Amino acid sequence: MSGTLYVVATPIGNLEDVTLRALRVLREVDLIACEDTRHTIKLLTHYQIDKPRISYHEHNEMEKASSLLTELQNGRQIALVSDAGTPCISDPGYRIVRKALENGIRVVPIPGPCSFTAALSASGRPTDSFVFLGFLPARRTPRSTILKSLKEDLRTVIVFESPLRLLGTLADIQEILGPRLITVAREITKIYEEIFFGTVAEALIYFSKKPVKGEIVLILEKEHLPKIAPNLPDKERLEEKTKELMERLGMTKNEALKELAIQYRISKRTLYKILLDSTEKE
Repeated sequence: MSGTLYVVATPIGNLEDVTLRALRVLREVDLIACEDTRHTIKLLTHYQIDKPRISYHEHNEMEKASSLLTELQNGRQIALVSDAGTPCISDPGYRIVRKALENGIRVVPIPGPCSFTAALSASGRPTDSFVFLGFLPARRTPRSTILKSLKEDLRTVIVFESPLRLLGTLADIQEILGPRLITVAREITKIYEEIFFGTVAEALIYFSKKPVKGEIVLILEKEHLPKIAPNLPDKERLEEKTKELMERLGMTKNEALKELAIQYRISKRTLYKILLDSTEKE
């Protein structure tokens, strides 16, 4: 009889985020196909699991998929794992899954952690309809092309991004898609986990003030940022919002007014005039 291919989700950071079923399967299979054996051994050692491991990653996927298929056809039970999270989600794995299915071999998903669904659940963004795009292109031109295609998209947009490209991508989003609400989730389930909730302009200012590390998920609101109010703000409201941005995000007064001008969709000069005129009337 043919073996079974188990697609096993593993923790994305915290080693406690693994299911009892996943641990049982990892203990029972004949072989574990790992994206990086050196990474997976940390999880296996933590749970005292000693099983043969084979490297299976994007650079050897074509070659190893065929050899793993042969093992499955010979009755071996194999677990497929990625470095973190659910295999085949922006990670190698679909080729061996496809080969197994095409050859009538049973494929069993062992569900568990996934970084973008974890981030989405804590994002405060609409979840009724969303699109996951994986990593955006590293080069600006193809990245801009994809962002332009999202202008009329009514779904929440989820992408992965690297720390080195975060500010550039945020700037492109602001320029191409205009004022939007965004959640930036960083290092989900790890010690330095951070979930930023605000506008794209606020995110640009916030993340430009400190080094950014770790894996990042961007969750972009599906609609354009609405005006804060149907009419121009009065002095009291304007001062309140300005103070809030300065205290919450460490913005200067000028940066805060620039952000409010974007949100109200009026010029910064108009906001200054509101403050000045109100002061003169007093």
